Amino acid sequence: MQAASFTSRLRRRLTVTEWPWWQLPLALRLYVAAPPVACLAVIGVLAARTDWRLPDLAKFLLFVCCGMISVAATPRIAYKVSGVTRDFSTVWVLPAAILLPPVYAALTTIPICALIQWWVHRGIVYRRVFSAASISLPYAGASIAFHWLPASFAGGTVDSGLHALTWVIAVAACEITAGRIHRCLIVGAVKMSDPKVRIHYFELNREALQGEFVEIHVAVLITVLVAVSPALVVLAVPMLLLIRRFIIHPALLAQSRVDAKTGLLNVTTWEAEAESELSRSMRTRTPLALALVDIDHFKAVNDTHGHLVGDRVLRALATALTSHLRTYDRAGRFGGEEFVLLLAQTGQNDACRIAERLRSHVAGMAVPIDDRPNAPTVRLTISVGVTAMERGETRELTDLLAAADSALYHAKQTGRNRVAMQPAQRNMGLDAELNGVPRAEDVRVDPTAASLGPLMSL
Repeated sequence: MQAASFTSRLRRRLTVTEWPWWQLPLALRLYVAAPPVACLAVIGVLAARTDWRLPDLAKFLLFVCCGMISVAATPRIAYKVSGVTRDFSTVWVLPAAILLPPVYAALTTIPICALIQWWVHRGIVYRRVFSAASISLPYAGASIAFHWLPASFAGGTVDSGLHALTWVIAVAACEITAGRIHRCLIVGAVKMSDPKVRIHYFELNREALQGEFVEIHVAVLITVLVAVSPALVVLAVPMLLLIRRFIIHPALLAQSRVDAKTGLLNVTTWEAEAESELSRSMRTRTPLALALVDIDHFKAVNDTHGHLVGDRVLRALATALTSHLRTYDRAGRFGGEEFVLLLAQTGQNDACRIAERLRSHVAGMAVPIDDRPNAPTVRLTISVGVTAMERGETRELTDLLAAADSALYHAKQTGRNRVAMQPAQRNMGLDAELNGVPRAEDVRVDPTAASLGPLMSL
């Protein structure tokens, strides 16, 4: 069985037409393929014109080893957050571009990206190849431009006085230009793959700009240190590791707030933000709604297809949830196959309509079990329990959760793949019988009612 599975995977990898790159739209496919092809051509031309010397090869190996140590020490979580990953691998390409012939700038990133792919974070191969080429090309160009500058302004070595200043300015200009071209190539691919992505959210925020500034600073500083003496690289590696730890802290903090499988808020973070939004709604006398979402027969998906496919289903539903919510709504994973939504400034009727649109959308989804073309798909449905706090009312979060849970139970008991609603009452989060609140299963529903009753299936 395992041999057959291995043979099947090997066959898919060797079959060119089944590579994920072929599944891209034509324009994106050409965009992704152009930099690697151009990079190979540039390397070939530069290699033919390079005078290969042993000291240059030694420096090249030094930069590659330092770069590999740097990326190997990068927390793997840095590659799992949304946006463009900043692993500081380019800070070792700039010294190669400045202090070595241009071909080395094009070659330095190849082993570093190979290490990232095969040991640090296993990503889609064509993306990694594209990323490597998008670094190699602009830095090779920057190297050519730097070596064209007159020795009185820049040159292969840094002197003292005014020359030191102009040399550093030239190095910084190369880093800024090459780094920006690299980022633009990556951002262009991201935007083409998903036009809905708002690039400025992760490129122009404070953390991104701070990281950009630090990356430029570190790259130039390492280049100056190595230009003075290659032995000073022992000072650069620890410095870089400490700086990167500081830069990656916001990503680590953000990751601690979300569920690893779905990317939605985890239950602790969701409850904290829900409490804050609930207090604001009561203070401003605005409505608020809450919905519990449960995947119908999710255990059957795991039992039939395995837990990896179950995880794909969870991620697909999380994507569907976020795509149907507004930016100020909050979606979280409550546990297992259950999710919770907080709909700000939303009354009972609107919340029910949102939930019904979501239920209908999910019922029409087909989740592929793997990345193969024409792979078998999994169909799923959801049951949704909705409750709301109307204008001027005062409720506890536990009241809303208890009401939504009661409505969800009713939806599951009456056939699944439906939306049910129950108004929240005070102290529903406590023992229902002690507080005179009828349990959801005890509430009678008139299925022919034209208006929403105490509990109404939609």
